[in-house]
Amino acid sequence: MRNLFLSTAIASIMLTTPAAAQQPLFVAYPPPEHKTTSDRIFLIGTAAPNAEVLVNGQRIERSPAGHFAPTFPLELGENIFTLTHQDQQLQIKVTRESSSPPVPEGMAFVESSLTPTVDIARMPGELICFGAIAPPTATVSVQVGDRTIPLMLNRESVSLPSNLSVLTGTTEPNVSREAGNFEGCTTAPQNPANWGQPRYQLSMNGQTQTQMAAGNIEIVSPSQITVAEVTADAAVARTGPSTNHSRLTPLPKGTRAAVTGREGEWIRLDYGAWIKAEEAQILSAGIPPRSAIRGVRSRQIPGWTEVLFPLQTAVPVTVTQGDRNMVLTLHNTTAQTDTIAFNDDPLVERMDWQPTGTDQIEYTFHFKPSHQWGYKLRYEGTTLILSLRHPPTVTGSRNQPLAGMRILLDPGHGSSEDLGARGPNGYPEKDVNLVVSKLLRDELQQRGATVLMTREGDEDLWPHDRVEQIERDEPHLALSVHYNALPDFGDAINTAGVGMFWYHPQAHDLSVFLHNYLVQKLNRPSYGVFWNNLALTRPTVAPSILLELGFMINPTEFEWIVDEREQKKLAKTLADGIVDWFATTR
Repeated sequence: MRNLFLSTAIASIMLTTPAAAQQPLFVAYPPPEHKTTSDRIFLIGTAAPNAEVLVNGQRIERSPAGHFAPTFPLELGENIFTLTHQDQQLQIKVTRESSSPPVPEGMAFVESSLTPTVDIARMPGELICFGAIAPPTATVSVQVGDRTIPLMLNRESVSLPSNLSVLTGTTEPNVSREAGNFEGCTTAPQNPANWGQPRYQLSMNGQTQTQMAAGNIEIVSPSQITVAEVTADAAVARTGPSTNHSRLTPLPKGTRAAVTGREGEWIRLDYGAWIKAEEAQILSAGIPPRSAIRGVRSRQIPGWTEVLFPLQTAVPVTVTQGDRNMVLTLHNTTAQTDTIAFNDDPLVERMDWQPTGTDQIEYTFHFKPSHQWGYKLRYEGTTLILSLRHPPTVTGSRNQPLAGMRILLDPGHGSSEDLGARGPNGYPEKDVNLVVSKLLRDELQQRGATVLMTREGDEDLWPHDRVEQIERDEPHLALSVHYNALPDFGDAINTAGVGMFWYHPQAHDLSVFLHNYLVQKLNRPSYGVFWNNLALTRPTVAPSILLELGFMINPTEFEWIVDEREQKKLAKTLADGIVDWFATTR
C-alpha cells in the first residue's frame, strides 16, 4: 500500500513469478539494516513447505505454500533474527529507535529542541509560544526583544501516534514522564519589531548556560500589507504550516489573499489557511484583497451545471459537501446581492445564500434525489466558476448496462522503482495490480463501458501523474487498484480482507457498496471502509476511490491474491458490483 514497504531483497534470489514449488528460504521484509520505532516487527517470507523454518531456534507457522509472517517483539537497539531452513540460513538485523522525546543528559539543552527552529513572522497581539527540552531540575527562560519569559516544566509529554496507526486500530496517545519539556508563551507587541533569534538560558547547580534558537522572530506591521497570488494550478491549503496538518479546499490559480504570517517555507493567508510560498507570488498592496458580490447566474453545458460568481478579485474559497448538498464559502467578500438567476436544473433543486460574517458568504446547493457526482473550481479573470457534474447518461442495453459510461482504472505503483508491497516470495504488488486491472477492464468493456488506463505496462508514474489524467480525462468513475500491507506494528498473520478508501462524499456510497459487495459475493474478510487523504481519492471531478483488495503480506491471503481463477472471479464480481451500484443511483 502506497510505497510503505518498498525494499530490496535480503536473499540473493528474487522471484518474479507468484509461486514456485521449491522456493528457497527468502525474506521479502524487512530490508537489510532496517530501522524502526515500532516495538515489534513482522518477518515476511517463504521457503519450500516440505521442511520447517526456525527463527532464533523457534519453529514458526506457515501457509500451505510455505509462506510466513510471524511477529516478534523488539528491544531498543539492535535485534538479530536468524532464520534457518534445512541447510539454508539468513540473518536479519533490525534496530529499534526510541519514539519518546529525547532525555537530556548533563547541563545542556537537547539538540534541536529550542523553538522556533525556522524563521517565523507573526502579527501584533498574536500568541507566540516557546519550548525547550532540558534537565527537569533546571530553571529555563527565554529572552526575546526586551522580554524575559520564564518557561514552566511540563512533567508529562503526550505524543500522538502517526496517522498510520488508524490502519491497525492503535490510536491511543503515548504519555512520557522522562523528558524535561519546558514551555511558555507571550503576546507579540503592538509595534513592528525584529526580535531576531530567541536566547534561551538554562540554570542548574549554580551554573548558567545560554543558547540561541535556530529561527528568527519578526513582528510584522499591519500597515505593510503583502498579498499572495496563487500561481500553481491549485495551491494546497492546510490547517497549519507543515504537511502533517490537514488539507483544506485547494485554492484555484489566481486566488489572492493578504499574508498574515510566515513559518519557514509556509505562508499564512488572512482567512486562516497555510500554503507553501513556492505556490504563490508575493505582491505589495495598499489594502488587502476584498470583493463585493452582486448578481450570480447559472448556465448548463453538456454534462455540467456551471455557476458564475462575478467578483472584483479572486478571493479564497472553501467547499463543504454533504449527502444532498454542497456549501461554497467565499472569504473576504461582502454581499450586495439582490438578484440571482438560477433556472430549473437537472441536478440542483435550489440554491440558498447567507452572509456568515462581515466578509464571508455561504452558498448552499440542494441537490435533487440523484447522485452527487463531482465538481470543479476555476477562476476566469476574477469570476469564480463552480462546475457541478451531472450523473452520466447511460445508453446501455440489458447486455451492456454501462454503455455511455467512462471508467478510469489506475493499476497502483509500477516500474522497478515503485514495486508497492511485496508478497512473501517477493512478488510485487505492482504486477498483480496490473493483472487484475486488465481483467477488470475486459469485464467492464463487455458491459459496455469505455475504460481508460493510467498504465498498460511498467510505466513509472508519480501519484500526481495519475491525478492529472483523472482531471484531464474527466471519467465518470476513477478506481485505483491496490493490494495492502501494514506498518511494522501491524499483525500480518491476523489482518486480511477487502478495504476501501474515499475522500469526497460523492465517493462514499460507492466505496461502501463495493466493499460490502465483494465481502458478501466472494466470502472475503472485511478490512473496512476508510476516509483517507490519498492522492488518488482526492480528485473532485468524479467519484474516486482506492481499492485495497487483500493483504500481500498475509501468507494465506497472498495465495488467494495470486490464484488466476480467483483473480478472474474478483474482476467479474467487481464489474457486476459497479453495474449494481450504478443501478441504485438512478
